[in-house]
Amino acid sequence: MKQVGNNIETFSLKSKFKRFKRDNNRWSVFTLAIVLFLALPIIFIGVELFAGPGETWGHILEFLLPDYVWNSLYLIIFCSGLVLTLGVSSAWFVSRFDFPMRKQLEWLLILPLAIPSYIVGYAYAGIFDYGGSLNLILRQLNLDFIRIEIMNRAGLAFVLSISLFPYVYVSARAFFLNQANNLLEASKMLGVSERKTFFKLMLPLARPAIVAGLVLVIMEVLNDYGAAQYYGVNTFTTGIFRSWFSLEEPETAVYLSAILIVIIFSLILFEKWQIRKVKFTSSKTNNTQIQRIKPQKSLRFTIFFLVLIPVILGFVLPVSQLIYWSYLTASTVFDLEFLIISLKSFGIAITSAFITVFFALLLIYFSKWSALKFIKNVARIGVLGYAIPGAVIAIGIMIPTLALDKWLIEFLAKFGIETGFIINGTLIALFYAYAVRFLAVAYNPIESTALKVDNSIPDSSKVLGVGNLKTFIRIEFPLIKTGVFSAVILVFIDVMKELPLTLILKPYHIDTLAVKAFEYASDEMVMEAAIPSLFIIFTAMIPVIFLNKLLIKK
Repeated sequence: MKQVGNNIETFSLKSKFKRFKRDNNRWSVFTLAIVLFLALPIIFIGVELFAGPGETWGHILEFLLPDYVWNSLYLIIFCSGLVLTLGVSSAWFVSRFDFPMRKQLEWLLILPLAIPSYIVGYAYAGIFDYGGSLNLILRQLNLDFIRIEIMNRAGLAFVLSISLFPYVYVSARAFFLNQANNLLEASKMLGVSERKTFFKLMLPLARPAIVAGLVLVIMEVLNDYGAAQYYGVNTFTTGIFRSWFSLEEPETAVYLSAILIVIIFSLILFEKWQIRKVKFTSSKTNNTQIQRIKPQKSLRFTIFFLVLIPVILGFVLPVSQLIYWSYLTASTVFDLEFLIISLKSFGIAITSAFITVFFALLLIYFSKWSALKFIKNVARIGVLGYAIPGAVIAIGIMIPTLALDKWLIEFLAKFGIETGFIINGTLIALFYAYAVRFLAVAYNPIESTALKVDNSIPDSSKVLGVGNLKTFIRIEFPLIKTGVFSAVILVFIDVMKELPLTLILKPYHIDTLAVKAFEYASDEMVMEAAIPSLFIIFTAMIPVIFLNKLLIKK
């Protein structure tokens, strides 16, 4: 019997190998090659761990690492509480109730996403500064004894929360708008109050969507460098920068990056676990949109002011401060050099967007043309870069490119060719880093659009003897161009806003608007940072409005 069992197992393995050999094609190989190429930064960080930490690792482990962990944990807890309060309550109010300016506030609540966290931090530092707007008003009212100190850990947590709460708002609102109306009607017929319906029924149902938005917030909190550095709060990201640039110990930066990667992936696994653990179903029949109710007049205006608060805190106040500063500094900042920096920023962002979208298209369609089922799951590994902080990706790219450049310089020197760095410190490394970091931003809208294309259309083309590439160019691409266009816009804006990755990898002779704003603020010229900041904000508002239209269509 044992021999028979072994024979069956051997036969099964042989049949699986034959199927693998039959189904494997060049598209499978290309997909695996692209995934490996995009995963190289993380692989190199893992490899570098075996080299051991730097000389100061013991000092960091004893004196600084507890501070990094505690500050990061504090920011996560504080921000989670505030973004949940602001995001979920706003989403429920605009979804469930009818009140003045509801339609306008629906999309205004998304606008804080257009402002990078570090720019919000600069604006609030100016508002609460001793000579800032708030203190000028308080002195006029003879209330100058009131002092609010924001340049600390709590202030940083507040700034990050009011700029990131739309992640939770967007995901919660999308869920509430599409939730089955019959559940609310049943709750109403049973005489359950609105308050109890929300806490006992809708909130538990929305939990997976809310947690998905919250995980994005936490990842952005851990990725932040500009605001944390300006507010003087030690976090993992500031520690990575300090280890690399101040201490000149890349080994120590690698160890800190590895710890941060573990934390990030633990969050991702937690999100996947809670979605699998808690499953809610809703009847597909009568799946009409939630019916809004019109409360009493006093309550309508109360809801209006509650929903208006996060808009004022997250968008109106910081933008107003920046506009005021721009008025004061326009004559000194807005010159030919600034216009050149703006053009370079736009050029880098649009080029990065096209490169990233190109890689996304390759991954989606190469895995689709592969006959191996597991290749589609492997392809999604390539989009994990968005979950990894920009500083970590930059470290993972800088280490191998430095080694490669040194080898190339030595190799070419044998032939009498003298050259500088070819990859490291050039736009090549920067474009590669953006592609790794923002591939998911391009991948998701293109994939969702591609899934809506009827497979019978490309299949008919293939039956007629037309190849995959020609079918894609002539038939499939025109059908998914809306998704491709939206992906280009979204990646373009993310590149415009990205700071940690750009600071580490940008060529010395090139500045971007994000870097220029950061440099002004670091040099205690925060007022001068207003104009580059406003350029970033008003450019970023385009996809934010586009995102709102997509939500309304859904």
